[in-house]
Amino acid sequence: MKAVILLSGGLDSSTVLYQAKEDGCECYAISFDYQQRHRKELSSALMVGKRAGIIQHQVVNFDLRQWGGSALTDDKIDLPQQRSLDEMADHIPVTYVPARNTIFLSFALGYAEAIAAERVYIGVNALDYSGYPDCRLDYIQAMQEVFRLGTKQGREGEGIKIVAPLIELKKTEIIQLGNQLGVPWNLTWSCYAGGDAACGVCDSCQLRLAAFAELGLEDPINYV
Repeated sequence: MKAVILLSGGLDSSTVLYQAKEDGCECYAISFDYQQRHRKELSSALMVGKRAGIIQHQVVNFDLRQWGGSALTDDKIDLPQQRSLDEMADHIPVTYVPARNTIFLSFALGYAEAIAAERVYIGVNALDYSGYPDCRLDYIQAMQEVFRLGTKQGREGEGIKIVAPLIELKKTEIIQLGNQLGVPWNLTWSCYAGGDAACGVCDSCQLRLAAFAELGLEDPINYV
C-alpha cells in the first residue's frame, strides 16, 4: 500500500511518518519550502525521511511571502513568545498561515494520485495545538470529501484516504507513540524562530517542551 506523508520535520509529522511505516505503507514524503521563517525544518524533514527509509522525498517550492498574513511568512509580524498554554488555545494566533493545510493537501493529493497511492498521512492535532482551523476533525472530514469528488481515483475507484492518526492525541501521547515507534527526536525541528538552535519561547517550542517535561523526559534538540 502506497502512502504520501506530509513531512515538515517536526515532532508530529515525524511520528506520522513512522506510524505509516508501522501500518505497512510504502512511504513517499512531501515537504514544502514556502519561504517560511523557519526553513530549517526542511533539513530536519530530509534527515528524518532518510532515517525512516522512505522511497522518495519531494520538496515543493513556492512563495507564500508574496502575500504574507502570518508571522511565519511576514517579518513585520512578531512571533508570539512566552505565552501560556491557555493563551495559545484562546484564539487563532498570528502564526496561522492562511489556507496552508489546504494548499499542502492539494499538492499531496496530486502527488498521491499520480503515483496511485491509497493514502495521504497528515500530522494535524486538535487537542494540544495553537488553535489553527485547519487542524480540526471537521476540516479533515471536509477535505476527505474534496479528495473523493476532485479526483479520477475518487470518482471511478477506491478513493485516496486522508489518515490523521494524531488528531485526538495530546502532545504527551504523541511523544509516547513516537517513542514506541522509534522516532529520532534529535533529528526533528519544531521552532518557529528559524535560528540554529530552537528559541524555547515560541508557541511551538513551548508546547513541545511542556510535553517532554510532563513525561519526565529531556528534549534532545538544542535550545538557546
